[in-house]
Amino acid sequence: MICTTIIGVDEAGRGPLAGPVVASAVILAQSIPGLNDSKKLSAKKREQLAHLIQHEAIAFHYGEASIEEIDQLNIHNATLLAMKKAVDGIQHLATEIWVDGCFAPKTLLPCKTFIKGDSLHACISAASILAKVKRDSLMLEYHEKFPQYGFASHKGYGTAKHLAALHEHGPSPIHRLSFAPVMQAKK
Repeated sequence: MICTTIIGVDEAGRGPLAGPVVASAVILAQSIPGLNDSKKLSAKKREQLAHLIQHEAIAFHYGEASIEEIDQLNIHNATLLAMKKAVDGIQHLATEIWVDGCFAPKTLLPCKTFIKGDSLHACISAASILAKVKRDSLMLEYHEKFPQYGFASHKGYGTAKHLAALHEHGPSPIHRLSFAPVMQAKK
């Protein structure tokens, strides 16, 4: 369903051990063929769709919760903060917000939540894709600064390779110190 007064919202990066959580808010004028949950798309397809979304959307905006905010607030509250930051950038253009999942940020507009909303509604799918592409891009930048952790391949998720690097080198400045595997790897 497309509605030009609805903001779709989703996030990327709740589960990783490193990096920020990134949210995106999107208002679509029309559906874009191929939209889906970002996790169901290849990296190449996500990049292509992100380009189309950025050019076809009425508006989009990103919100980010830093590593420090994640450690201070916890990942749940940091995710809601990132979503609120994303929505704040475009809420003046909409009448309602649709969010993937069970929880919505506190905003001035009414919100609806949808389990698997990124597979059900085009505006949430678009937000899912933009958030994932943006976060992956940030993790590639972090890979350049901290190549020993392999962020380019796992984007901060707790893979065996990442955990081994974490135990060998200790946490980097972008690791979430409040997450158990990172706490256990502190030197």
